[in-house]
Amino acid sequence: MELAGRTIVITGALGILGRQVAEAAVAAGATVVAVDRVDGEPPRGAQAWPALDLGDAKATQEALAAIAARHGGIDGLVNIAGGFRWETVADGSIDTWDLLYQINLRTAVNACRAALPKLREGGRIVNIGAAGATKAAMGMGAYAASKAGVARFTEALAEELKDRAITVNAVLPSIIDTPANRADMPDADHSRWVRPQELAEVILFLLGRGASAVTGALIPVTGRV
Repeated sequence: MELAGRTIVITGALGILGRQVAEAAVAAGATVVAVDRVDGEPPRGAQAWPALDLGDAKATQEALAAIAARHGGIDGLVNIAGGFRWETVADGSIDTWDLLYQINLRTAVNACRAALPKLREGGRIVNIGAAGATKAAMGMGAYAASKAGVARFTEALAEELKDRAITVNAVLPSIIDTPANRADMPDADHSRWVRPQELAEVILFLLGRGASAVTGALIPVTGRV
């Protein structure tokens, strides 16, 4: 199988997308360590890690070091942990900007920094950006800014790791077809959205050996939105 013998750490693994990616990676032969900020039932076939605040740099470094020690290193990191808020600048709060920076960008940076000493040559990092960060709509300022930060971080880290043959890429989804999004937009054409399994397939490609020549890429996965 494509990921056989490889250890993949997935953050935000207890969410809908995280579970989908984790279970697909297990099916592809990987050993998957599921990391989240809360304890819960892990994705099928994945190993649960105790609840971890990825905003805490020290705790994140200790956790990734322990995971690497248990498995002899790390081959891939998928940063799915994050969140979304919709609010206009006029009626919103500056605290929302701080919050989305914390949960979308700081978590990814902390996880990557913690994983870097443990990533084997040929390792893979995949971040979750957002198509909306390339052209923000009303109410999307704080979210788009945090995800634009993820994009620039991805590009910079990809350049930094070229000589180690470690790739760093990001996927840029549009609206993901989740129960929460359906509840928020009941009248939308949900068939046009990106299904979690479709996004997972792109992420798995980036984790695989066939993507060794792809790094620093920001890949739109937008369905028919």
